[in-house]
Amino acid sequence: MKKTEQSGARTLLMSVVMSAPGPIVTGLGLLVGRSSTQLADFVRRTAELAAIVVSFVVYRILHKSGEEPEPAKKARLERAANVCVGVAMCLSGVAMLAIVVLGGQAEKGNVIPGLSIAILGVAANSWFWLRYAKLARINKDAILAAQSRLYRAKSFVDACVLIALVFVLAAPATAAARWADLGGSAVVAGYLVANGIVTLKNTEAAAHARRH
Repeated sequence: MKKTEQSGARTLLMSVVMSAPGPIVTGLGLLVGRSSTQLADFVRRTAELAAIVVSFVVYRILHKSGEEPEPAKKARLERAANVCVGVAMCLSGVAMLAIVVLGGQAEKGNVIPGLSIAILGVAANSWFWLRYAKLARINKDAILAAQSRLYRAKSFVDACVLIALVFVLAAPATAAARWADLGGSAVVAGYLVANGIVTLKNTEAAAHARRH
């Protein structure tokens, strides 16, 4: 495996390790509190983790021997990985929309922990986004390019959550805070679904072009 391919594998493994606790923590939370917001967050994090794991496994299969795989096999595996990414983004968007429709409580409580997590999320996901973009550009790799789009979406999600929570913290229990919270979630949901659909369409277009 080339040095740049090893960097891609390590970055994907790091993504898996850092994303793995999310579904576990939110899943445990569902045992004590079955709110729609928790369920939506669990669905979102689980779908994203599944997409990252599939991408990691496929990437390892394609690059484990250091030899170029058969074009048909490579195209089939890359399509499977990128479809998972597109579906994960669509499911994440639907989960966020469920938060808007079902989880919009007037009283938000203490948002400091959520604000802290959002700040860390923006930093970490932005780093992964730029890292994957660089590796995809160097390697001309479809799987890394799809991961770059996924983490760009995740960065946007956390940025919107951060802005909404700043409004809630600055002006709690006000109409402005409530609309910022709901509006931010709605924008995030639309962005995720749109990017998921674009990813799926691009994947199908690439597959169609290879067949013809």
